[in-house]
Amino acid sequence: MHILQPAEWKKPRGFSHGVVAEGPGRWVVLAGQTGGDEAGNYASDMAAQVATALKRIVKLLGEAGAGPEHIVRLTWYLTSRAEYEAAGAGIGAAWKETLGRNFPPSTLLYIGGLVDERAKVEIEVTAFVAST
Repeated sequence: MHILQPAEWKKPRGFSHGVVAEGPGRWVVLAGQTGGDEAGNYASDMAAQVATALKRIVKLLGEAGAGPEHIVRLTWYLTSRAEYEAAGAGIGAAWKETLGRNFPPSTLLYIGGLVDERAKVEIEVTAFVAST
C-alpha cells in the first residue's frame, strides 16, 4: 500500500488522507464492530468500548489471514463527541496496543445512537491483503 500525502499538506495525526492498494489480492470487509464483549456486555466508558471494538477487529482480521497493517479504511460511529474527546488518552493506548503504528484513512461520525443503546462506538473496517 502507498499512503497518499501531498507534500504541501500538513501530515494528519492518527490517520492518513488515503491509500492506494494495487495488484492481485483479496478484500476483507468487516461489519461495524461495537465495544461489546463476547458475552454481550459493555463497559461504561468510551475508551474501554473502543479497546474492545479494536480487539474484535484484530480477531476478525486474523480469521481472514490479515492484520492491522492491511486496513485501508476505518469508519467510526460515535454517540458522544464529549466522551470521545475525554477518552483520548485511553483510545490512543488501545490503538497502540491493537493497531500499532498503522494509521489508515479514517472517518469519524457523531450520531444519535446505535442499535444497542449501551454501545458508544461502532467501527467498520475495509482491508486489502495483497497476494504474495
